[in-house]
Amino acid sequence: MYVDNASVPARKPVTVPGLRAMKAQGRKIVMLTAYDASFAHQLEAAGVDVALVGDSLGMVVQGHRSTLPVTLEHMVYHTAAVARGLHATLLVADLPFMADRDTGHTLEAAARLVGEAGAAAVKIEGAAPHILDAIAALTARAVPVCAHLGLTPQSVHKFGGFRIQGREQEAADRVLAEALAVQSAGADLLVLEGVPSALGERVTRAVQIPVVGIGAGPHCDGQVLVIYDMLGITPGRRPKFSKDFLAGRNSVAEAIAAFAEDVRNGAFPAPEHCFD
Repeated sequence: MYVDNASVPARKPVTVPGLRAMKAQGRKIVMLTAYDASFAHQLEAAGVDVALVGDSLGMVVQGHRSTLPVTLEHMVYHTAAVARGLHATLLVADLPFMADRDTGHTLEAAARLVGEAGAAAVKIEGAAPHILDAIAALTARAVPVCAHLGLTPQSVHKFGGFRIQGREQEAADRVLAEALAVQSAGADLLVLEGVPSALGERVTRAVQIPVVGIGAGPHCDGQVLVIYDMLGITPGRRPKFSKDFLAGRNSVAEAIAAFAEDVRNGAFPAPEHCFD
């Protein structure tokens, strides 16, 4: 049965400016995905800073081989469900595949995710010129934006699979240039996925916005995982950059709390979760 958030001790709401302050203070940002109200409640109770309604739901909830089949309707539905389970945790929602095909569609999709579903920010993949234009347009309309660079799952066919990015010098330089570009366009936050640890550190030091890593090494300003991965319930092989936090623990609540603690004290990610 769903438990109302009245049972969760009150804490100060996490804000976009608050995340930037955390970076400045050297306090690690804890982010996890959520796709429904019950898991959202668990994140809230554990004091997770940011809940991400990722289009990863296409794979871990819907059973697809990629995130590409996820629609805007799916994202609105799941974002609204997660919003009902949160109070202080900041809610970010993915713009699904092709919602960014032009600025008009991006603005319409963001309006639904923020105005209808209750997100505080939207996440957009890549740094192509039309993406930078979309970030600028959203920023001009006071919609916070989380950029997403490195291994961007919506580009899976272009990459030839879910492959680590930025291992060669030219590719690493390109990722850094993209990070600076999305920051200049107005992005408030950056998720950096699937890059060598050295590049994760390089990007984190170069930009003023917070960088939340997933397979990007321990030097990022925070860490995010797909919640089903960190609970060890995703079918198939667990990604190298993840860890089963439920193993040896008695509840989902304990696993989430352990993840948050390990991120904040620097124990996660460990060397075995990182890429060279």
